[in-house]
Amino acid sequence: MELKIDLAERNASMKAFFDWKADGFDDVHMSLVESKVAVTKVLPAGIRTVLDLGVGTGMELYALTERFPDVRITGVDISPNMLEYIHRRPFAGQVHCIIGDFFEGDFGEGYDAVISSSALHHFAPEDKAELYRKIYDCLRPGGWFVNADRFTDTEAEMLEFYQYYQDHKLDSNHCDTPLCTGLETGLLERAGMTEIRFDPVMTERGYKLLVCRKPG
Repeated sequence: MELKIDLAERNASMKAFFDWKADGFDDVHMSLVESKVAVTKVLPAGIRTVLDLGVGTGMELYALTERFPDVRITGVDISPNMLEYIHRRPFAGQVHCIIGDFFEGDFGEGYDAVISSSALHHFAPEDKAELYRKIYDCLRPGGWFVNADRFTDTEAEMLEFYQYYQDHKLDSNHCDTPLCTGLETGLLERAGMTEIRFDPVMTERGYKLLVCRKPG
């Protein structure tokens, strides 16, 4: 099976879905708080600048701003309805929000860390390859990329997700398409990332904590 997803179609679907789900997003994702907190726990001391891809309503930023009180955050999300919740958070003044997808526009540069939570399991390998190059380019030398997300352990399981997506994309408003850890590792290595590992976190939900680093 060819792992292909129309990116424009996928982004439009995600925007519609998360705009619709914004009001109840926190209630649904409370069950994933452990994975969101794990992103902050694994970061080293001294983090000052962070890019959050798929920042949503900012749930993971509670732990981040508590551990790093002076951190400055750039949050990217395709859903303006989700980002509206950022403005109500106690850390709102520390977050610069960008409405848009992950593939258009410039992230900036020199970040100590790029983080994400439950947001990057929607994209095909060729699109993730492009995204990982962008992440690499926007990190300072020695900067970290940490992603709490769904990953499969095997290629067979990954293909099951993609087959389900192809069969149901027209009648389901949300289908996950996580990649297997082996394919993820290859894409990250191709982008130039090192020290790649997948730590256990909420494995019963299919979640792992991807941790890697830009050399420097």
